[in-house]
Amino acid sequence: MKKNQVLTQSVQDYLKTIYKLQDDGTVSTTEIAKDMGVSGASVTGMLKRLSSMSLVDYNSYKGVKLTTRGERIALEVIRHHRLIELYLKEELGYKLDRVHEEACKLEHFISEEFAEKITNKLGNPKFDPHGHPIPTKEGKIHFVNEVPLSEVEAGKETVITRLSDTDQKLLGYLEEIGLIPNVKVSVISKSPFNGPISIKHADTEKVIGYEVAGKIFVEVLPSKN
Repeated sequence: MKKNQVLTQSVQDYLKTIYKLQDDGTVSTTEIAKDMGVSGASVTGMLKRLSSMSLVDYNSYKGVKLTTRGERIALEVIRHHRLIELYLKEELGYKLDRVHEEACKLEHFISEEFAEKITNKLGNPKFDPHGHPIPTKEGKIHFVNEVPLSEVEAGKETVITRLSDTDQKLLGYLEEIGLIPNVKVSVISKSPFNGPISIKHADTEKVIGYEVAGKIFVEVLPSKN
C-alpha cells in the first residue's frame, strides 16, 4: 500500500469495516453507520469519496462493495492489526481484552517492512490471539471449518478455533477461565430452549450461558468410535 495523503486513517477504517461486513455481498449505509457508530450522512459522504478513489463500487440503492484495490488495502490494514495483536500478546504479555484497542492505535502507522519483521519474529503465524486468520502479504487468508460452541451436540469433543472480539469484558472472562484458542472442550449437556451448556476442559467442568457459547467458535473433532 502506498503511503499518501488520500489513504488516511479514516479511509482505512472504512475499508476495513466494509470488508468485515460485506461477506461476498453488498453492505448498506445503515450497517456501516451502526458498526462504526457514526451518522448515515457521514457514511454516505465517505462512500462517495471512496467511490471517486476507485476503492469501492457504490450505489445508493444497492449498497457498497470493495473493489479489488479497496480489498487489497483493507486486507493489509487487517494484517497489520492482527500481527500487532499477536505481538502484544506473545512478546509483551498483554491480556486478550487489551490487544485490540492497542492494535487499533498502531495498525495505520507501521510499514510493511515492520510487519514482516513481526511475522518472522513470531514464526509466520496464521492466526491472531483471538483465532482470527492473519492475511498473508499477498492477501490470502487461511480459513478453518468452525461452528459456534452453542451449536455443538452434547457428547462431542471440540477444539476452540476463535473467540469473538466484540466484547472485551467477555474476552477477559474467557481468558481467565481458560477458554482460549487451541484448547480442547467437550460438550457434556445442553439445557433446552437456549439454556446453559455444561462443558469440560482440562479435567474441569463448567457451565456457560448459551449466548456466551455463541461467541466461542470451535472445530468439532472426529468421533473416537
